[in-house]
Amino acid sequence: MKKQITENLDIDLVSEMWCCHHCEAELISGRENYKRGCLVYERDPRTIYQPLVKGRYTLAPNPKWTAIIEFYCPQCGVMIENEMLPLGHPITYDIELDLDALKEKYLGGKE
Repeated sequence: MKKQITENLDIDLVSEMWCCHHCEAELISGRENYKRGCLVYERDPRTIYQPLVKGRYTLAPNPKWTAIIEFYCPQCGVMIENEMLPLGHPITYDIELDLDALKEKYLGGKE
């Protein structure tokens, strides 16, 4: 039994796996950070945020300080998530589910 968690991400309560909502590919254990099961692309922020003015302060993110990190389904290639992080910062762990409570609610303790 799968439950949709985000626009692009499901949790399979029986197998306890994160899954792509679009192609149903299993990504990684539901007890881990789903981003670790994705393809990762680090992008220069200037490819999205173009400088608005010329000069030292362009109002665009400085690629020496930050990067855009994109997470893709390894099977179908849909973008699951993205985030802007300071260089060297670990990827964020933004969703942690109480799988035991979800299983109790939706499966009634039955698997």
